[in-house]
Amino acid sequence: MAPTKGYAPVDAMELPRFSGLRTFMRLPHVTRLDDVDFAIVGVPFDTGATFRVGARFGPEAIRSSSVTLRPYNAALEIAIFEVSSGVDFGDLPVVPGYLPESHSRITEAAKPIVASPATPIFLGGDHSVSLPLLRAAHATRGPLALIHFDAHSDLWKGYYGGKDTHGTPFRRAVEEGLLDLEHSIQIGLRGPVYDAGDASISAELGFEVLTGPELHRQGVPSTIEQIRARVGDRPAYLTFDIDFVDPAYAPGTGTPEVAGFTGTESIELVRGLVGLDIRAYDVVEVMPAYDPAAITSLLAANLVYEFISLDAIARRKR
Repeated sequence: MAPTKGYAPVDAMELPRFSGLRTFMRLPHVTRLDDVDFAIVGVPFDTGATFRVGARFGPEAIRSSSVTLRPYNAALEIAIFEVSSGVDFGDLPVVPGYLPESHSRITEAAKPIVASPATPIFLGGDHSVSLPLLRAAHATRGPLALIHFDAHSDLWKGYYGGKDTHGTPFRRAVEEGLLDLEHSIQIGLRGPVYDAGDASISAELGFEVLTGPELHRQGVPSTIEQIRARVGDRPAYLTFDIDFVDPAYAPGTGTPEVAGFTGTESIELVRGLVGLDIRAYDVVEVMPAYDPAAITSLLAANLVYEFISLDAIARRKR
């Protein structure tokens, strides 16, 4: 293994991949971030789910599927750990069954992580966790542009009289002024909705929207150009709901929608964002109970690997 900048994975030539603790890429478990460039952080909470549940086990499954990842990203030509020092921070505190209390704890625990020199990469958890994470980011960084890959807008007003579920986080984020809406974009929205008004919510609130059918028609390169043009040089938060991917490639999720995208397209879209100023990432809604061959968690682990690579390229450039 090549020389490393600081914290790096265990060398697979010294300790087989199937052995050792299940941290992401077998990185060291470290919670001091003053000399760290990126931190993998679990958010094992799924009380915001309204259909299938089980995303609380997503961080564990993604970590387990990450053991085959290697330190050199050939597609992006980056030796990650020659440039970046990375750790697995562990999990943020939650209270199972109690959403407001959990969101509060997630925000407070995430604030020092977001304020540190390390780029946080969060492993959900259902999509409700993006709201407390955005609150933590806003406390340090102000409004961020949102790059949102998802089959659903997650902009519902509420659910059975309640305000917070995995279908409402970005409605709350808009109401609380957490987002730079002029530079935010939602990509991949598709599937049936309740009425015509639901289909127009995103645009009415100020998001640029690229629906799933539009993405299929125009292709990945044009989509990358559209995302880059929308975000520009603004600091951004990238959230990736695994149901952006077609259930043929990612069955282990809470609200699957057909006519989605392949793993290849998903990876290419993320790689195309190289050079954008992304300050934090999350991948959410991975449910291992519905993922018998672990293909969903494997794809999620590889998406996180691409997030790490983007961050390393940005650090190398600086």
